[in-house]
Order: sequence, then C-alpha cells, then structure tokens
Amino acid sequence: MMGRMLNFLGPVLPARFRADRPVIPVVRLSGVIGFSTPLRPGLTLATVARPLERAFSVRRAKAVALLINSPGGSPVQSHLIFRRIRQLATENEVPVLAFVEDVAASGGYMLACAADEIICDVSSIMGSIGVVAASFGFDEAMKKLGIERRLYTAGEHKVILDPFLPAKDEDVARLRSIQKDIHQTFIELVKSRRGAKLSGPEAALFSGEFWAGAKAIELGIADQIGDVRSYLRERYGEKVVTPLVRAERGLLGRVAPGFSTNAPTQAGGWADDVVSALETRALWSRYGL
Repeated sequence: MMGRMLNFLGPVLPARFRADRPVIPVVRLSGVIGFSTPLRPGLTLATVARPLERAFSVRRAKAVALLINSPGGSPVQSHLIFRRIRQLATENEVPVLAFVEDVAASGGYMLACAADEIICDVSSIMGSIGVVAASFGFDEAMKKLGIERRLYTAGEHKVILDPFLPAKDEDVARLRSIQKDIHQTFIELVKSRRGAKLSGPEAALFSGEFWAGAKAIELGIADQIGDVRSYLRERYGEKVVTPLVRAERGLLGRVAPGFSTNAPTQAGGWADDVVSALETRALWSRYGL
C-alpha cells in the first residue's frame, strides 16, 4: 500500500524520498581534530555524533559517504570518531566510503580508515601514521629577563616538560614511551582496516611519512582516484541523490545543544583562541597547505 502510494506521488516528491533514486547521505569531516577556534570549529565526537547518526539512519541509504579534509589533531578524538562510524556502520549494515579532499593525515587518516573504501584526488595528501608532540622552551629567555619560575606540586611526576624549566631526560623518555604506545595502537588500527591492501614496507608505512594520491594507492593507503560526484554516479547511476547531512543549528545560527559553540567563557578565552588558531595553522602547514 505504502509502496504504491510512493510510486503514485513519485513525480512530485523530493528526490531523496523517491524509491527509484539511490540515496547516499554525505557527512563532511573537515578541520583539525580536537582544536577549535570561533571561526573554524574543530572536529570532536560531540560535534559530529548527531550528523553521523542522522546519516546512517536515512532510509534506503545504499552507503554513507564521508568527505574528509583534516591534518589530524587529538588521537583520542580521532579514535572516538572512528569507533562511532564503525559502530553505526555495523549496526545499520551500511557500507562507508571516504572521499579525501586536500588531506587525510595522522588522525585525519584514522577517520578515513573507518571507511570500507578510500577514494582520493591525485594531489590529496595521506598517511602520516605517527604521533607528534610539540612545545617551546622559555627557560633561557627567562634567565636573561631575570624571571623566576615558582611552581608548587604534590607528587613526584605531577609536572613534566614544563616549558619554563629545562627539559629532563627522564621526562622526555616518559613522553616517548607514551607516544610509542599510541603509535602502536594507530598501527594496529590501520592494519585491521587495510589488511592485505597494504603493500609497502612497514618501516616506511608507519614512519609518519605521507604521500600524494597515486603513491598512496600504490602503497595500499588508498584505493583509487576519484571525486564524490563522479564516483557515486558511476557506481550507483546518474540518478543517485547525495544529501549533505549537517550539524543542526538554532535560530541564531549556533550549533544546537550537545555541540561545542567554541565561545570564550573566561577572560583568557580570546588568548586561548589565538594559541589554538596558531596550532591549527601549524598542523595544516606540515602538509604544505
């Protein structure tokens, strides 16, 4: 009964509701993972959970497409988003296609690994399967300026790698140990998702190096060259419908409750935003962007 009604109303229904049109919901995952500024909100599980759930709940969806453009960021948020995508794909039995735009590196590549296929542009940058931590050292500058660092703690290792104090070898070794653990988790995740597709030597694949599209495909980091419109039309037909699923917003344009608004909440908020913006710029610039 319902099927006959939809067929009768087909010519006047929006394309996404017509039974003769394959539907591929599209979710854009763009930005630095975990870092946010007022003008360029970052990617976190809180900001993408609802759009992902809405995309996977679309009736008659043949697949869900992810448009990825991220240089990475927080390993925790990267893994949380990866897990949510895989959970939704398994629960709804819907395949996932990742389309890489400028870059899917580090945590951005982890997001791409949540897909069953990774499609990229010939100039897309992918890989950087590694872990990095960066800071500054101001102890020598403080000596010249006659500034004394006063720090009071309870706990032998409460503060390590303080940028206002000289670095200690044992603190650096402790940080490297943690990075090694996170790196190994990343490696195992890539192996579990890409499996036999990986064809390059592990010493290179997991060194933190990154590659452009054709070389990434040769190494098994990606599957083929293409773009979302052409690929989906070729695979699902000219009538394929690709609705973009966005985060819900309120009347004033702010992200709906449950999403970060990234608004400063204290006197130092704007200073924190400036630092966050600089860190974001530094992440993009690693890949020539």
